[in-house]
Amino acid sequence: MNSNVMEEDPILTTSAAARLLGVATSTVQLWMESGAIESWKTPGGHRRTRESHIRALMTRVSSHGGSPERRLPPTPTDPEFLPSPDPGFPVANDEAQRLAALAATNLVDTLSDERFERIVRLASKVTESPIALLSLLTARRQWFKARVGLPAQQTPREWAFCSHAILQDGPFVVEDALSDTRFSDNPLVLADPHIRFYAGVPVRDPSGRPMGTLCVIDREPRKLRASELQALIDLAAIAESEIEASIKA
Repeated sequence: MNSNVMEEDPILTTSAAARLLGVATSTVQLWMESGAIESWKTPGGHRRTRESHIRALMTRVSSHGGSPERRLPPTPTDPEFLPSPDPGFPVANDEAQRLAALAATNLVDTLSDERFERIVRLASKVTESPIALLSLLTARRQWFKARVGLPAQQTPREWAFCSHAILQDGPFVVEDALSDTRFSDNPLVLADPHIRFYAGVPVRDPSGRPMGTLCVIDREPRKLRASELQALIDLAAIAESEIEASIKA
């Protein structure tokens, strides 16, 4: 980069970036570490970024009701993205980092997006499942970015089969939830939508951390054919590409 470009796009410390954004320095540090702000580490271990990256974040918009509005990633004090000290569900050792990465995607509680809706429709069709979901797991909720066959937009995190699925390297399959002691007393099994079969594939951000899953659900015990499971894996990979595109947009 030549000197003229460097002068036009100065390097900022985390404190300088925080002043520009009007947030705490710790918030900027989290956004840098989770990828919401493009940055690098100096030899001394300090984070640095370019002013252009901060300006890009400030002008990033999302459409709500047709009206663009500024939408920054959640701050570290948002309880949705702070790990529970005593969760009622399994979590990995890097749950705090996973939640920070999820916050950086800025996808939770956004409007319907045809790119993701198309993926769940295809997942439902290729596996012949009445329900298909693209879930995102906050500390408190299982929120559905896209869904087919399920009216609810979210469930408590404690009920989420996907909490188990995101701990796997590959697909997580429950052929009969009533016969599985992990899920036999789950409200989603005992009441609507009466889950009996579940298959979920982790959906990861560009750093490899699971944000949630692409999953299919049936009200009868069953198995997936190898071709159906492969299709679900392929569609989850497409969902990952769309998440990466959303982060960069």
